[in-house]
Amino acid sequence: MDFRRLFDILPYQQARYPQKIALADRQGINWNYYSTQDCLTQINRVSAGLLHLGLKKGDKMGIMTTLGSPRWNFLDLGMQQIGVITVPIHASISNTDLIYILRETEMKYCVVANRELCDKLMTIKDEVPFLQKVYTLEKLPDVPGWEDLLKEPSARHYESFQTYKAAIHEDDLATIIYTSGTTGEPKGVMLSHKNIVSNIKAIIALTPINASKRSISFLPMSHIFERMATFTYMAAGTSVYYVSSRDKLDEVIKEIKPHFFAAVPRFLEKAYEQIIERSQAKGKLVARLVNWSIKLGKRYKGSKKMNLLYWIKLLFADVLVYRIWRKGVGGKVEGIMVGAAALNPELGRLFSAAGLEVREGYGLTETSPVVSFNRFEPGGVRFGTVGIPVPGVEIKIDNDTIDEEGIGEILVKGPNVMLGYFKKEEETKKVLEKDGWLRTGDVGTIINKHFLKITDRKKDIFKTSRGKYIAPQRLENQVRLSPYIEQVMILGYNRPYISALIVPCFPILQQWCEENGVHWTGPQFMVLNPKVEQLFEQEIEALNQLLLTHERIKKFHLLYKDWSEQEGELTPTLKIKRDVVKDHYKKEIESIYA
Repeated sequence: MDFRRLFDILPYQQARYPQKIALADRQGINWNYYSTQDCLTQINRVSAGLLHLGLKKGDKMGIMTTLGSPRWNFLDLGMQQIGVITVPIHASISNTDLIYILRETEMKYCVVANRELCDKLMTIKDEVPFLQKVYTLEKLPDVPGWEDLLKEPSARHYESFQTYKAAIHEDDLATIIYTSGTTGEPKGVMLSHKNIVSNIKAIIALTPINASKRSISFLPMSHIFERMATFTYMAAGTSVYYVSSRDKLDEVIKEIKPHFFAAVPRFLEKAYEQIIERSQAKGKLVARLVNWSIKLGKRYKGSKKMNLLYWIKLLFADVLVYRIWRKGVGGKVEGIMVGAAALNPELGRLFSAAGLEVREGYGLTETSPVVSFNRFEPGGVRFGTVGIPVPGVEIKIDNDTIDEEGIGEILVKGPNVMLGYFKKEEETKKVLEKDGWLRTGDVGTIINKHFLKITDRKKDIFKTSRGKYIAPQRLENQVRLSPYIEQVMILGYNRPYISALIVPCFPILQQWCEENGVHWTGPQFMVLNPKVEQLFEQEIEALNQLLLTHERIKKFHLLYKDWSEQEGELTPTLKIKRDVVKDHYKKEIESIYA
């Protein structure tokens, strides 16, 4: 048996390796476990409920939650097997974008996670006449809930399910995923069953996941990266445990002891900051030992070609430090798949040296999403790159934009490339060429004939007024290596020199203040403290030594408030919306260049 459409995956699992725990989530202190058969039962209940509502093939239905859950999967697959198009919506979406999506898709029904998101929809309901009803996954006394949506399928329903399934082709539209983007209005990426299934099969071939492994899910399912990862776990028979709240992530990891999970780079950056913070709190001897282990790990290359002395040192670091890190994430982790934003290569090396194998990949919503991926087998990883193209996918560097260093716009072709943008034919033509090549808008080059290296977003690269090109993401990755720096945005377009807006890592900064006799008050006051400014001058100067002369940061401004999704400054995958941040901090930027 094979699977060609997304709703074929769980029947495929049932036929190949039926699981006692296919999906699980925790409500309060208790876990809810769903076997493969339980999942299929729930999916059919969803389909019967939707048919009872009068939904038919081609209708659009939304799901808006912060994180995933088994019910998310039941809704998604219950819609798909009767031809209803799933439209995931980011929980942090602005009202303007929400109205835009609901109107463009003519959405009739939407399922939300809780009261807060229900109220969000209710406030704009008058502006979206197509929306008939909202259901909540959280049980509320005055709003239709999960059980109200479901219906027990009859024999007639099962006959109709087979009819609907038979009429759905692998090339048919399965989902519309709206890109949050860093500029402009959202665009609905149309992905077929074949688009996503081709990516699932490619990733299964590259990862050592199987029916004996456990995974956890803690990223939004509204993003294609986590959704495709979950489909891949299902196809491999890997049990998926959903984290109901990010506050519970550490607790769930230690309890479930996962073998694999997907993460964004911010997860590793936070883990790195916690390691520094905790080591400093345990005294100078521990801090020195951890710092030595960190420096050692950052030299790791993922191959056996390093000298014997290095491996002996690595063994000592493992006994004294790294094994404690592994225990902190359950002690069973075999792979962390990182995507959605750029990862600092030194963090990839460090955690991989510690036995937490980090594998960075690259992709877009428009490519379902994975284009390239660092492998787990020997010689298949090169830190600082996003790996080798996955099976069936071609990449090339555009000859018209290529420079003398082989850097140019990345083009992608393969079965994973989207059908187009929903109701946006002209926008589709701008990126999708007639011969099937997709213009990614990302700039990069090929290393060692196989490995793709991303330089930056094409639209983010800028020139200083002195005519020097700057790739801000690469510099920002370098700057965030400082444990004192939480967030950073590089500036300098048409300016005489490079500068930065910096949000300090306040817990680590507070420790430093206490150790150095600097009176701590609060973030808004500490960013103005002369001794704190002096500390950051020293940090930036040390980082500058690693940069080319024209890339060096001449001035910076410390901010006391984190950038957030709620303020519209970050995308759901935590990428900076540069124009928004620049707008919010006009005065501060002008003061830098005054």
